[in-house]
Amino acid sequence: MTTTLGRLGIWRRHMDPIDDLPRIEAAGYSAVWVGASPSVEQCHPFLEATTTMTVATGILNVWAHDPAAVAAAHAETTRAYPGRFLLGVGIGHPEATAEYASPLATMRAFFDGLDTAPTPVPKAERAMAALAPRMLALAGERAAGAHTYFITPQHTAAARTALGPDALLAPEVAVVVEPDTETARRIARGYARTYLGLSNYTANLRRYGYTDADVSDGGSDRLIDAVIPHGTAEEVAVALRSHLDAGADHVAVQALTRDGTPADDLEAIAAAFG
Repeated sequence: MTTTLGRLGIWRRHMDPIDDLPRIEAAGYSAVWVGASPSVEQCHPFLEATTTMTVATGILNVWAHDPAAVAAAHAETTRAYPGRFLLGVGIGHPEATAEYASPLATMRAFFDGLDTAPTPVPKAERAMAALAPRMLALAGERAAGAHTYFITPQHTAAARTALGPDALLAPEVAVVVEPDTETARRIARGYARTYLGLSNYTANLRRYGYTDADVSDGGSDRLIDAVIPHGTAEEVAVALRSHLDAGADHVAVQALTRDGTPADDLEAIAAAFG
């Protein structure tokens, strides 16, 4: 890769506040994945607010964008911020796209468009959202690697096997820094309900032994505890390391809080991580 992600990054929606990013960058986070289907241009404020962090689209939805236009925006962004931008692309969710069909063929066609654009996007400067085995294989074939989301360490280990030893593997991991278990699970379920209503995530969880009972009513305790680590900052740091131990190169931390201001928790996690 021509960008540097480091071991720890953060995940944040493109419409969320960015005024705390310098503080988070100073804590040691080296990348920010910009979520909620951003365009390339919507990543520019994140680049402007930081000095060294790599900024990645996490992810740009291929149904909503023309690959040649994306490639042109990528070229403009990398000229302005050399070595600091990673184009993450993905197929999105069937529930959110009326045209959703042939996801593998659609992703291949989008990569073809990036390759044949007047300003092509190099393979090393793009990542792909992937969960299922065939999508993971495509990520290893046509991109630097995979950005995974709402997963367990078991999925990370399987993804590493599917991708091979050299491809990028960068999972998002939502966490709750809260020592009271029931409070932490309540916060986690508020976040999990959306994803447990999306078929690509629930199908992926079922591959790893989770049942209909686990994915209903906001998620069973065992599912919540596996997908959304919680506890003290030290306990959360151990859980994040479990993804690195399972084969991840980088973890994008999404700190869930009651008030939506995660900087304190991110600083505590980084300090515990070492």
